Amino acid sequence: MGEPAKKRLIRKLDLELFLSRIKPHSDPKVNLEQYTISESVAATMLYLAAYTYDDIIGRSVLDLGCGTGRLALGALFLGAESVVGVDIDKAAIKAASANSEKADLKANVQWVTGDVNALTGKFDTVLQNPPFGVQTRSADRKFLEKALEVGGSVYSLHNHPCVDKQLIKRLKASGEHCLQIPASPFISKFVEDHGGMVQAVYALLMTIPHMFDFHTKRKHEFVADLCVIKRND
Repeated sequence: MGEPAKKRLIRKLDLELFLSRIKPHSDPKVNLEQYTISESVAATMLYLAAYTYDDIIGRSVLDLGCGTGRLALGALFLGAESVVGVDIDKAAIKAASANSEKADLKANVQWVTGDVNALTGKFDTVLQNPPFGVQTRSADRKFLEKALEVGGSVYSLHNHPCVDKQLIKRLKASGEHCLQIPASPFISKFVEDHGGMVQAVYALLMTIPHMFDFHTKRKHEFVADLCVIKRND
């Protein structure tokens, strides 16, 4: 699947193609909200982190709630120095390990099975697509707290505060399905209370296919907010 690039610019289409080959979870668990991030959203998130904010190439990267490794391996593909992927689900970590072997990106990645609260250490960059709190209220908060504790820069996806049909239309009309928007007051205050600052927020169009029995539609479209956060120190 190709070697990671250290300095040269990788085309976004090539990144999306790479990410599309990362197999999703074969048996996702609804209580863990295991929705695999789409290759297009993952590519946008990684591209912003790498080429707009210079937080991937040559950096130590942590993927919190890594699932089968799409963000972690994408970071390696773009030239991260080292990557750690953490997930509480053993099956997800097993799949992530298999994906890294298939991609020939085993050398600089470590997969860890465990709860995010037990994690220690320091990383240049944290990437995360945490549970949005649909099944367990405020489930994303402990991910954000831990990310701010161990990371210098944080890229965190969160559910948009409301159903905004006009924003969805604008996102569909934009070529990248990505628009910069103001930060929500709640997220801004939460981040500030935990020693960080929201540098930017990008609205992304997310699509979830029919995965569980309670899903009533073939696919569900909604807006997720990508928060770009810097730790104050």
